[in-house]
Amino acid sequence: MINTEVSASVSERVARIVSEVLAPAVLVAVLLVVVGWHAGEASGVSRWWGLPGAIFAAVIPLGYVLHGVRTGRLTDHHIPERAARRVPLLFGVASLCAGLALLMLLGAPREVLALLVAGGTGLVIFALVTHWWKMSIHAGVAAGALATMAVIYGPVALLGTPLVVLGGWARVRLTAHTPAQVVVGALAGAIVAGTIFPALR
Repeated sequence: MINTEVSASVSERVARIVSEVLAPAVLVAVLLVVVGWHAGEASGVSRWWGLPGAIFAAVIPLGYVLHGVRTGRLTDHHIPERAARRVPLLFGVASLCAGLALLMLLGAPREVLALLVAGGTGLVIFALVTHWWKMSIHAGVAAGALATMAVIYGPVALLGTPLVVLGGWARVRLTAHTPAQVVVGALAGAIVAGTIFPALR
């Protein structure tokens, strides 16, 4: 009995760590930097275009959520309550669109702009669906990031699939989502990123 309780405690701790390391804001920021760096392989293109994109797509939306937690409007930065997710998601869409418009005016590379459009589309879809059902944003962003990497670097990027599965397990282990919410969220993220990003890059 004691061993079972210890095992459960350890698995929950691991799940919490995984949820933080593979959190949407973290993955979005890293992905934008990676895509910006890749876009910089073209002659005369800066490798750092992903940084301002990361600020608008990840840092500012996360700051809004953390402010909501501090003021008591939100209970947790992962926003476990489905009804509380819509406004932060819409704020994320607005911030991302502002960043997209600015980067277009500044002449950012197409890959960075394409990723922002794909991310914004995904956010809109999740914001609409969350009115009825709590799809996993963690799974959606992780699968979308994997699909984006596969477009850029080819099938070798699919070696990262276990990380997507691990992230999904963590959300289920913490009872933040059901298996169905994780699977559908991952499919939505992969489909959006795997179609819009390559079409626009």
